[in-house]
Amino acid sequence: MKKSLWLAPVLLIALTASSFRVAPGTLTPDERKYAADYYSKTKARLLKDLNGLSEAQLEWKADSTRWSIYQCMEHIALSESFIYQWLAMSEHQPANPDKQSEVKVTIDQIIKMMLDRSHKAQAPEMLKPQRQFTDTHAAWHAYELRRDSTIDYIRTTQDDLKDHYFKHPTLGMIDVYQGLIFLAAHSERHTEQIEEVMADPNFPKH
Repeated sequence: MKKSLWLAPVLLIALTASSFRVAPGTLTPDERKYAADYYSKTKARLLKDLNGLSEAQLEWKADSTRWSIYQCMEHIALSESFIYQWLAMSEHQPANPDKQSEVKVTIDQIIKMMLDRSHKAQAPEMLKPQRQFTDTHAAWHAYELRRDSTIDYIRTTQDDLKDHYFKHPTLGMIDVYQGLIFLAAHSERHTEQIEEVMADPNFPKH
């Protein structure tokens, strides 16, 4: 494995929950529980899908235009850290409650849009799978470190996540709390992609 390829993921994983600034306003207990549960549920689903797969199954591709399960996992792991960093940068900007009027989507709509696999999207170049991990286990380990840290952050943060915003290219203006839900939904979207690979009639039996 090339050390330089590890650099970006490791730096992003090092960005822990403490990256966000503390502010008086924070999530309601229901919002906190909803997000933490969603993160835990989507993590468990991904682990269940990956558990026990052989190298042949992890590397199998339906055709040259499709991603393998390994490639899906690499993309999930890279995105988990990159998107979190994006949210952290937004949280470091001045609070701007006036932008609430620009938010046009709800949490339910964000999840629905993310899980609609009939609409395809191209991953940004830095998040495309390019063998930045030695294997699926290493990609999973990177993902798990970031995911568990984010869950801890959600459960304990006192940051005001609803007065800081960023503009998503598809969703438009959303607040940081919505961004955290988007991140979990993103991993679920690609977990469904993994399940599509496994459902292919030509998928290796072992």
